[in-house]
Amino acid sequence: MQGEEGLLTYVQKLLDSRGHCVICIAEGAGQDLLQDKDLGKDLSGNKILADVGPWLRDELKLACKGADVKYIDPSYIIRTSPTISNDRIYCKVLAHNAVHAAFAGYTGVMVGLVNTHYVYLPIPTVISAPRMVDPNGKMYNRMRAAIGQPKFVPDPDSTN
Repeated sequence: MQGEEGLLTYVQKLLDSRGHCVICIAEGAGQDLLQDKDLGKDLSGNKILADVGPWLRDELKLACKGADVKYIDPSYIIRTSPTISNDRIYCKVLAHNAVHAAFAGYTGVMVGLVNTHYVYLPIPTVISAPRMVDPNGKMYNRMRAAIGQPKFVPDPDSTN
């Protein structure tokens, strides 16, 4: 976040050179940067995560004086937008397969698409490990290269 190679410095450079910047941040990101408050658990028993969006907005307002910083939580925008035909077809196929699983007597499974095949996945296996993005992995680096984002995470091989 801070320092010469940090996010705030990078955003200020973008604002100076281009006059604008858009930042997208994943829900649940930055938990290590937020205060360690226990917000409890939701009805499903999952830990309630602190909201990083307002925190990042406030940090950007402090670091980028004079910038018009806006924070938009897209959850309601996404929920109220009409679906496209691909979404409808995909959801319909998932629903049909879920009904077939129930009629076949399967419990504790979810339907998923794996290598172009619809399959039943055991829920305990799906939730057994947290989903993590490897900041040194191929997929993340492809995305980073495609959008021109600098590398904010040091290489594991570096001696820093």
